Amino acid sequence: MREYPLKGVTVIDLGQVYQGPYAGFLLAKAGADVIKVEPPGGEPLRAREAVSGRALLPMAMLNQHKRAITLNLKTEKGKHLLIELAKKGDVLIENYAPGVLDKLGVGADALMSANPRLVYASATGYGLSGPERDSLAMDITVQAASGVMSITGFPDSPPVKAGPAIADFISGTHLYAGIVTALFEREKTGQGRHVEISMQETLYPTFASNLGLMTQDHDGAPPRVGNRHGGLALAPYNVYPAKDGYVSIICIKESHWGNLLKAMGREDLSEDERFSNNAQRVRHIDETDTLVSEWTSAHTRDELFELAREYRVPSAPVRDLVEVTHNEHMHARGMLHWLDHSSLGRIVVPDSPIRFTETPPMGAAENPGLGQHNDEVLRDFLGISEEEINQLAEEGVI
Repeated sequence: MREYPLKGVTVIDLGQVYQGPYAGFLLAKAGADVIKVEPPGGEPLRAREAVSGRALLPMAMLNQHKRAITLNLKTEKGKHLLIELAKKGDVLIENYAPGVLDKLGVGADALMSANPRLVYASATGYGLSGPERDSLAMDITVQAASGVMSITGFPDSPPVKAGPAIADFISGTHLYAGIVTALFEREKTGQGRHVEISMQETLYPTFASNLGLMTQDHDGAPPRVGNRHGGLALAPYNVYPAKDGYVSIICIKESHWGNLLKAMGREDLSEDERFSNNAQRVRHIDETDTLVSEWTSAHTRDELFELAREYRVPSAPVRDLVEVTHNEHMHARGMLHWLDHSSLGRIVVPDSPIRFTETPPMGAAENPGLGQHNDEVLRDFLGISEEEINQLAEEGVI
């Protein structure tokens, strides 16, 4: 078995909620020693425990294989300790609002002056520059400002957000990519770099199909199209009713459509001009969807999935999250793991989607408690005595 590729890399993770912690999670799962730094009261995600204990599930998901310490960065000793961590670390992650850490004296300039080899990674809603830099950003507000909500939903309904926290996690993935790219550069130059990503900017490439539709239609912004293709350039492309739920079906190539007709037992329609090619099916999109819906309605999701696999048609059942967390394929791949958590009971937690050949997935681990590794990190990593650690606790620094 080969070592994890980031073994020996130390990450100081000041990430909060989803975005920063997800980048730290990916680094930890790649073998980095990730030290999660929180204020003495804990990061905002821990506060959700007051609403519901189960609301801590994201904390359990995103902070596996990390060590946790607390630092009060509003104290001089707390700032000093963060600088000492940065001097010995390779990467620092933060997703505070622009300028917050600079005002505290522990921003990129200060920490990279202390350690020129440091990769300092910042994630914000709108970037570190530009007229909207200081706008408050959360997943839903970025979905609104970026255009995501304008194209999500059905034409006759108000805009809605995407169900999952796509802005946080897409941007967290880009942050990971920026960090690893900067580490690669450092191997050649010996110099660190300040890496930054904007949540808004990471979402823009996802509009490829919708922008294509807007380019064709010069009368205004592209409409919401429900579950149809964002550029209204493919048919069938939709979610269709089944006896026991819904299935998605898409035909990208003409061979897919031919195979679907075979599965439906309607090869006679291959000569029907309305369905003769994709352009014609798009022109007759309502008739195309009606045809497919009438067929899918007569079968269960499992029957449709098996037929689609047999005839090589891109299709999948619409699964709910209970089904997904129990999905045999995801568990067999090692992406999902059952974990007996001391606070949450038996839960499912993910591994990293990034796989390294000859190195198995890391597996599940319980997330650390608030400040669980204060003594270990301060004593073993920074060389601070037990007496000094006790003094820091008494002073409210940790």
